[in-house]
Amino acid sequence: MKYQAAVLSLVVAIYTSAVVGDDNLIPPRREVYNNGKIFDITHRYQPDMPAFESSDGIGQFLWLPKSMKNGSIANNSEMKLPTHTGTHVDAPGHVFDHYFDAGFDVDSLDLHILNGPALLVDVPRDSNITAEVMKTLSIPRGVTRVLFRTLNTDRRLMFQKEFDSSYVGFTVDGAKWLVENTDIKLVGVDYLSVASYDYLIPSHLVFLKDREIILVESLKLDDVPAGLHSVHCLPLRLAGAEGSPIRCILIKY
Repeated sequence: MKYQAAVLSLVVAIYTSAVVGDDNLIPPRREVYNNGKIFDITHRYQPDMPAFESSDGIGQFLWLPKSMKNGSIANNSEMKLPTHTGTHVDAPGHVFDHYFDAGFDVDSLDLHILNGPALLVDVPRDSNITAEVMKTLSIPRGVTRVLFRTLNTDRRLMFQKEFDSSYVGFTVDGAKWLVENTDIKLVGVDYLSVASYDYLIPSHLVFLKDREIILVESLKLDDVPAGLHSVHCLPLRLAGAEGSPIRCILIKY
């Protein structure tokens, strides 16, 4: 009992010294780091973040079942949200059931593809990403990672609670042209789906059928300069999951 009392007194002393007289309790929330060299291109998870085909956003996803205010020795949160929420990655099992059964989950994705030199390009704002659009972008052979900034970023769709089916994405012929005429293995887009709403599953099938391309969706590309960067994306190691939230950053060359 004496030992427990001593530990409790020490905890109270540390806690008191940490909070009393501290007038600078404002947490930094940054999008850019290291004097403009590092960009966080991950959207912040919050209840009014859009969810696919929902007008209500993702809603409450975070709880605090163990709270220091209610007598717990530490704060311990729990969360529940779909794996394809916010900035996330798709694995082949997302649209191919035999890949799902075989275990081609997010834990099987190649981290080399998810990390390395990446080209950020601006897509013409008056079109989905069709084969003709892909031709106009003139992406050189040898480029393996491309982030596509579209009208979705201009319209700030990821900052709107209600899902918008008019978002820009790949059509089937655009996806086929990319697969057949480029060396791209990482495709990044700026809304909830890489595929336009009218070609939702067919475009995904084109991208994921050979298990060579990784799709990263809902990137935050506001105010990031176009051009060559180093991209770093890390999904959670969720065995059996066909998607995962992912933290992505760009480092400017």
